[in-house]
Amino acid sequence: MMEGYWSLILYGIGGILATSVGLLVAFQEKLIYVPVVPGLTKSYPITPARLRLLYEDVWLRSSDGVKLHAWFIKLAPDSRGPTIVFFQENAGNIAHRLEMVRIMLQRLQCNVFMLSYRGYGASDGFPSQEGIINDSQAALDHLIQRTDIDKSRLVVFGSSKGPKVLNRFVRSPWSTIDVVGQIKQPILFLSGLRDEMVPPTHMQMLYAKAAAHNRSCQFVDFPNGMHMDTWISGGDHYWRTIQSFLEENVPEKDE
Repeated sequence: MMEGYWSLILYGIGGILATSVGLLVAFQEKLIYVPVVPGLTKSYPITPARLRLLYEDVWLRSSDGVKLHAWFIKLAPDSRGPTIVFFQENAGNIAHRLEMVRIMLQRLQCNVFMLSYRGYGASDGFPSQEGIINDSQAALDHLIQRTDIDKSRLVVFGSSKGPKVLNRFVRSPWSTIDVVGQIKQPILFLSGLRDEMVPPTHMQMLYAKAAAHNRSCQFVDFPNGMHMDTWISGGDHYWRTIQSFLEENVPEKDE
């Protein structure tokens, strides 16, 4: 499964966006992975078509044979803008993030690849740490092979559990604090100061660790941001911050 591509991406990816990052320790998989939110079903309540988004259903095989589903949502058929690899939080499925992604496309003029981890949404299997690492590898393998995107403008976006998938860059388990200092790509930390699930000091610790080894790190906090709604409460400032980060680190190429 093209193992070398993670090394390629490690040194070539445009940037990493980390939101609501915590020092999560894996107590029990049932506590960490919640593909079905109580009161809801495992299936997608809506698809990108409901929001009139241009998208493709993508089916992948993880290295251990698990069948995975993803949505590749394009800004336009011929869009060569940055492609954001969207790693979701631990609860629910990618359909629950579509409103955020709709705004992301509009504000950032980007494409978005939304992966359903194993056991989530339409993907087969059961979620596990090693399994989700394999799934993230499959997603990057797929994108590297596409011919309709600019592969030099890939950006990883992780929220809550999502940033822990980035640890695959350095072949490590979920302990983000242990490896964040090894990441050489530009990193933007977006922190909600009213996070009710993960103390904001955890994000500050991660930033300090990363910035000690990487000059291309930025930290921006949002006074009213909670664990799941910083992209809403942060308003225009939230999206302008990401836009500036992209313009600086994955600029549009001159024709």
